[in-house]
Amino acid sequence: MAILHSKEIRKMKPEEMEKKLEDLYKEMMKVKMQIAQGTSPEKPGRVKEMKRTIARLITIKKERLSK
Repeated sequence: MAILHSKEIRKMKPEEMEKKLEDLYKEMMKVKMQIAQGTSPEKPGRVKEMKRTIARLITIKKERLSK
């Protein structure tokens, strides 16, 4: 899954945002399980990217709710 930037996220519908969040959480759990088992993930930098993308999605979602 590619990194999503703020502009791309703002163009999404709320349903799409929820789906992306769900997918990112699932992918993050898989990577964390790999790390917990002692194996190194294929792309270690991907964890940081996923965390940032999740934070962006949540932030923009909250912005929309407060308006």
